[in-house]
Amino acid sequence: MAKPATFGKRENEKKKQARRLEKQKRKEERKQSGKANGFEDMIAYVDENGRITMTPPEEREQETEINQEEIMISTPKQEKEETPVLRGRIEHFNTSKGYGFIKDLAGTDKYFFHVNDTSTAISENDIVTFDLARGKRGMNAVNICLENKSAS
Repeated sequence: MAKPATFGKRENEKKKQARRLEKQKRKEERKQSGKANGFEDMIAYVDENGRITMTPPEEREQETEINQEEIMISTPKQEKEETPVLRGRIEHFNTSKGYGFIKDLAGTDKYFFHVNDTSTAISENDIVTFDLARGKRGMNAVNICLENKSAS
């Protein structure tokens, strides 16, 4: 046979009342401890090394004086690096519309090009050298030159 439901309710009410009393006791202890829980107690400061501390910067000792003239703010000069010459084979070239695709010989990438970016007459399966430039839809081949047949 099951326990009556009223017995469980009474026990739960007693537990709730005990928790309320315990909470009230803790609240009274905090009030009597004299510790102010105001805004000033909640403030934390960060020192010059990035550590969190409770002392404001005005009260801390300054170990070293910083000379503003010695601080240099700049970015290092970028050394010009030579861009490698890219070589590729013209996979597709639509002469009527003036565009095509170059497949990079060093990898599997294909790049779009327009006939305005070529310096000589080209056709499909020609080996060319080219540079890359960012276009609207990715990298495009520009400065396309037909590679010398004697160099191959």
